Order: sequence, then structure tokens, then C-alpha cells
Amino acid sequence: MFEDKEIGNISLKLSEYVRVLKLTRKPSREEFSVIAKVAGAGILLVGFIGFIIYILITVMPGWFK
Repeated sequence: MFEDKEIGNISLKLSEYVRVLKLTRKPSREEFSVIAKVAGAGILLVGFIGFIIYILITVMPGWFK
């Protein structure tokens, strides 16, 4: 009995995934380029912020001696 509910839940999830995939489309070259640039800028920004935090953590302890 429990297996029937589990199979029903799985088939329901799969049908939801299929419905979402039917709505998707391939982006144009321009859309892809913009998305790639924004994602790259975000990665660089997060990396820069992490680098600044790293520098502050490694340099600041020397300031208080």
C-alpha cells in the first residue's frame, strides 16, 4: 500500500518536471551572451569580496600587536 503512494508521488513529480520542460526554449545567442556576462560578473564579485575578507583576516591580527 505504501509503495502505491510512493509510485504515485514519483509519477506526479515526473509529470510536473515534463510540464516545466515543455515550457522552456533555447535562448538566442544574444540572451545567452548577456546571461553569461552577468553570471561571470557575479562570480568575479563574490571572489573579490572573499579575497578582501581573506586579506583582512590575515593582515588585521598584525595590527593589534
